[in-house]
Amino acid sequence: MRISPLQTFYILIATQVLSLIGSRMTSLAIGIRVFTDTNQATPLALTAFFSTLPSLLSASVAGVFADRWNRRYVILIADIGQAAGTAVLLVSFATGTFELWLLYVVTFIQAFFAMFQSPAFDASITMLVPDAHRDRANALQQLTGPTSGIVAPVLAGLLFTVVGATGVMLIDLATFGVAALVVLLVHIPQPQATEEGRAMRGALWREALVGFRYLRSRPILLSMALYVSLVNFLIGGTFALNTPYILTITRSEATLGTLLGVMSSGAIVGGVIMSAWGGTRPRIHTIMPGIGLSGACLALYGVSRSPLAMGAVLFTLMLPLPMVNASFMSIMQAKIPPDLQGRVFAALSQVSIGLMPVAFALVGPLADRVFEPAVGGPGWDLVAPLVGRAPGAGMGLIMLTAGSAITLLTAFVYSRRSTRRMEADLPDYAALARDDLDARPPQPAAAD
Repeated sequence: MRISPLQTFYILIATQVLSLIGSRMTSLAIGIRVFTDTNQATPLALTAFFSTLPSLLSASVAGVFADRWNRRYVILIADIGQAAGTAVLLVSFATGTFELWLLYVVTFIQAFFAMFQSPAFDASITMLVPDAHRDRANALQQLTGPTSGIVAPVLAGLLFTVVGATGVMLIDLATFGVAALVVLLVHIPQPQATEEGRAMRGALWREALVGFRYLRSRPILLSMALYVSLVNFLIGGTFALNTPYILTITRSEATLGTLLGVMSSGAIVGGVIMSAWGGTRPRIHTIMPGIGLSGACLALYGVSRSPLAMGAVLFTLMLPLPMVNASFMSIMQAKIPPDLQGRVFAALSQVSIGLMPVAFALVGPLADRVFEPAVGGPGWDLVAPLVGRAPGAGMGLIMLTAGSAITLLTAFVYSRRSTRRMEADLPDYAALARDDLDARPPQPAAAD
């Protein structure tokens, strides 16, 4: 039976959720063990650092291959590479040879393969989903992470006591296998070449710069990418403290799993709302208020001390993010020619995460060596009414500061007219293609 491109998209999304559940189960089990063994935030922050490093260094090259090669095979190879990393960790746990340096190496390798998968998958959505359904499709894609974020902690908690870390990782490998098999069997159409795409063909290193040249020629896109980079610097670093922050305050792994599930449920509700609603027109009026709300909630998260308050704030913090991401992706898919999307999406990713490794490298030592030791010390009375004096207050102050900065930065960027008119001022690639056809001289009729 032949399935439609839209049905193919739904099948891919379902298997992606399954694979992410397995990966999140493994990550959660390892994260709890690492923090329990070390009582330090730095190792988890360093793990996040190595997870972003490949994309920062060479995402633009991955974007070239996403446009040059069959995108289905790019996704498949990426799945296999990430599964190989999990297999290495499985062997280390089974043989009792697990060490932190191995976790960092495996994290880097898995992130390297994921770097190829992301632009290939995002660009494939354009080929599988009609424009009229794209907002909802992108919103549905945004549900994959939160859905796995709810299911994985529950399953990990149930299975960890029965099968241990090695059993959890075996399940993870099985989910990778299912995802890879589905990708191998489905059909993802390749984009037709456009005039703009042909003009930017060349050697690998030249094509690796195409995405950046595209952004430079559209200053509003470049400025938005730089703004997102600052937001990610502020919010990404603080989220690397999530596990130590919650465990320090609650002293309960069960509460950690519950709060992570609540956080993911906020994103699921946001994705469902976006799927039903479709967002505002222009979409920028969904994007900017959503980021501002998340920044304000991050600030409130830093002053929360009870599990109930933390859960409420985390839920609200995550609620608008699927709407933000889906709206932004829909704009990009409408504005960027399909045969350039892999390279441009990779360049956007590279710019937007450019500061995240710096955040991950800083936030662990800042929490362990500066902010937490400062709790209750000289000058702490100035912030104690907000974050308190108990363990975890130092990390709370980091979150309060970062969230306040995001809110103020977003208000400034949103106040600019060029930001509010971004979607109107950037031409659709379909309109450019029609203009190009209209400008061509008429072709002579073929002789009979």
